[in-house]
Amino acid sequence: MVQAQPKPFLSPEEYLAIEREAETRSEYLDGEMFAMTGGSRPHNLISTNLARELSLQLKGRPCEVYSSDQRVHIPATGLYTYPDVVVACGELHFEDESVDTLRNPILIIEILSPSTESYDRGKKFDSYRTIDSLAEYVLISQTEPRIEQYLRQDGEHWLFTPTSGRERSISLASIGCELRLEEIYDRVVFE
Repeated sequence: MVQAQPKPFLSPEEYLAIEREAETRSEYLDGEMFAMTGGSRPHNLISTNLARELSLQLKGRPCEVYSSDQRVHIPATGLYTYPDVVVACGELHFEDESVDTLRNPILIIEILSPSTESYDRGKKFDSYRTIDSLAEYVLISQTEPRIEQYLRQDGEHWLFTPTSGRERSISLASIGCELRLEEIYDRVVFE
């Protein structure tokens, strides 16, 4: 009987050294790297639309919008991940002098896919909630015009607000922006 070889444990420093040289992105948790897959056409359209709309509204303000290439580290859980869209405001805090791993996002947006939806709603959100600077978490469907917002209230409590329909809009209280769903879903066709 052949026994499976145990995966080698990687330290966060080893992960970062590998990841900074890699051509593909991987998340990291508990000593393991997990390869990330590419997004679908609707996923990519939604991500681009979000980054465009947020960048336009935040122009001239002390906030920066990042796409899915911005790595975020959550010290409390050890997770290194690449949210679909991240916003950070004010003084930015990075992992080290490489300035490629953000530690103080104020807003994180994930675009749901069948393979990641339960993770984004569950364990990943559990991890995100430990980030002191995080004020808002948004989940966006790519199968229907639906957005779910979680706005931090007082410490551990989060206010949940769902919004459905292309004609609707959402207010992102954490950054003082408003997004129309028709703009977020521009050119996205639902089956």
